[in-house]
Amino acid sequence: MSPQEMIEKALDLSTADDVVVIADESSSANLRFAGNTLTTNGVTRSTRLTVISVAGRGVGVVSRSAVRPEQLADIVAEADHAAEDAAPSEDARPLVEGTRSADWDDPAEPTSIGVFGAFAPALGEAFAAAEAGGRRLYGFAEHIVTTTYVGTSAGTRLRHTQPTGRLELNAKSADMKRSAWTGVATRDFADVDVAALDASLAQRLEWSKRRIDLPAGRYETLLPPSAVADLMIYMYWTAGARDAMEGRTVFAKPGGGTRVGESLARLPVRLYSDPAAAGAECAPFVVAHSSGRQSSVFDNGLPLAPTDWISGGALSGLIQTRHSAELTGLPVTPAVDNLLMEGPEGGRSLEEMIASTERGLLLTCLWYIREVDPQSLLVTGLTRDGVYLVENGEVVGEVNNFRFNESPVDLLGRLTEVGAPVRTLPREWNDYFTRTVMPPVRVPDFNMSTVSQAS
Repeated sequence: MSPQEMIEKALDLSTADDVVVIADESSSANLRFAGNTLTTNGVTRSTRLTVISVAGRGVGVVSRSAVRPEQLADIVAEADHAAEDAAPSEDARPLVEGTRSADWDDPAEPTSIGVFGAFAPALGEAFAAAEAGGRRLYGFAEHIVTTTYVGTSAGTRLRHTQPTGRLELNAKSADMKRSAWTGVATRDFADVDVAALDASLAQRLEWSKRRIDLPAGRYETLLPPSAVADLMIYMYWTAGARDAMEGRTVFAKPGGGTRVGESLARLPVRLYSDPAAAGAECAPFVVAHSSGRQSSVFDNGLPLAPTDWISGGALSGLIQTRHSAELTGLPVTPAVDNLLMEGPEGGRSLEEMIASTERGLLLTCLWYIREVDPQSLLVTGLTRDGVYLVENGEVVGEVNNFRFNESPVDLLGRLTEVGAPVRTLPREWNDYFTRTVMPPVRVPDFNMSTVSQAS
């Protein structure tokens, strides 16, 4: 059966009051390399079917991989029975009224190893250049295409195809003592300039030939877009309206309510999501395989629109389901699978920001980010693959790694410069969230709490 046929059959088999069926068809292609040599490549395919049955206000959810047609009746019956036995769901709402995608009847769109047709030769040329330059390249390239179909008893028939590509590239010196990292997100690898990425890594390895030890402390610091993405993504994940309303997070207002409307940034920063953002396009409707504090299965198929989370430096929105919106009195603003940030017009490039720095640190990326205090969103983590000292507009050497302690929310209030936004790949969270457009930023007093022995 096709995914559409599986959905229609499941809807027909169910005896529940309402039913949502989600079919995900995924395929992936990957290349892995080490020491300037391609080591492995492969292609995989997978399917998942999720049946969400509603009996009264009870919900039963059953999700299975690689479902065969003869298994479908048992899966639907299991979901129906689970719904009958379930306690009432507080987020129960009428299903979203039916809409139909124009391409609903189209088959899933798989990827293939051919997606690397132009990228692989360029990678080979980069291997040769690295070998000649006395460095070694390690990393992987991955392309995933997931086609999602959502069908409901309310008549919804929605389809979305999501391509997700990422490249992580690490360069090491011949003696393996110096390391540099870069990464990019892409929809199809056609826009990946491997030679430019390798050149940037070669420059960083050259910078690291001079070692400068610095103590822990607060330093003026330039955070590149990748590091900014990791911090903003974590803040976004914690921006649930219900958690804020209940006083659980940094977005809770003392005495009750949320901080929506409160100024968070000294500069007119905008943090937003847009399903149609060029190069970072994502599903334009809610896909919820289960309910949680920031999602509801009853919202499946709900249209998504451009949403400002921070506008003009002020908190303007929190992640909402229809249920939580009723509790908070705020607009319904579900999560969107991309995140973009920009500052005042005319933001400079990272290179221009370096050139105007009298003395400060330049980070490459952040690593092992963990929450310390949810009330302030204090997080800790490590710097990795190059922290550089900038003096009089030039990088003069590499310094030791640090452990940092910072709150992304507090950080917004201390920014002194927001550069030009670019498409970027977060280092820490790219297994889960890749569609980001972020600027480099300048922080006058980034807290390097201790020296790290990590290398």
